[in-house]
Amino acid sequence: MSTLYLVATPIGNLGDISNRALHVLGEVRLIAAEDTRRTIKLLNHYGIHTPISSYHEHNKITKLTEFMAALEAGDVALVSDAGTPALNDPGYELVRAALVARHSVTPIPGPCAPIAALVASGLPTEAFLYLGYLPRKITERRHLLVETVDLPYTLIFLETPHRLLSALEDLKIVLGDRNVAVARELTKLHEEIFRGSLSAAWAHFATQPPRGEFVLVVAGRTPHQETWSAERLRAVLKEHLERGASPAQIAGDLAVRSGWARREVYQVINEMKGKLFKEL
Repeated sequence: MSTLYLVATPIGNLGDISNRALHVLGEVRLIAAEDTRRTIKLLNHYGIHTPISSYHEHNKITKLTEFMAALEAGDVALVSDAGTPALNDPGYELVRAALVARHSVTPIPGPCAPIAALVASGLPTEAFLYLGYLPRKITERRHLLVETVDLPYTLIFLETPHRLLSALEDLKIVLGDRNVAVARELTKLHEEIFRGSLSAAWAHFATQPPRGEFVLVVAGRTPHQETWSAERLRAVLKEHLERGASPAQIAGDLAVRSGWARREVYQVINEMKGKLFKEL
């Protein structure tokens, strides 16, 4: 049987690719590439002339037949536009299909933006949770963040420049003003890693328009978490109320987590429900 190679490619600096990755890209029958324009530049730089075919979010199902046929005839390499393929990029379906057909699937390790940002963040690395891109809509984003409030793990997210400030604001509101490392343009000429509180990060990027793709590395919950702000409490309460939880259940849960007294949480719930009633 043939082998599907998952080849990590540079996230910026072309010198970061391994000799093994170059050898595999030069020897396989076909390269499945998320962005053929970027991959061709890499191949041309190293004088590799292997045939290449597109494999991205919009054709990943229809192209399965083509790549499975190629695997029947020889080895195939999968690359993303940058970094490690199949990690927040197309590839899962192809990996599963290759395994079902009893082909080998072999990773060729290399650059990975989330891991690069994590190890340089200055935050704990022994346990972390990678959650990919934050949802675009505020309600969905805050819903996801509420699910992570009590987790002790370092959290890793991806974000685009035009949503960075709103993402940092929601992180602060829901999680509190935790420490964060905001990394952009890793391994490139204008690499930047901002380390500080979420509020400080927001202030920094509010005065310097965000450019490039961002990795956000956020501290997990500490055992002695500070008392939540009223804004943060209301944001989390809103999520619980929208799910239909009872006020008693909500107050009992959040009185422990937020540092607010149970009666105070009840009072805020009643205020929010009263405001909602008036709006209706």
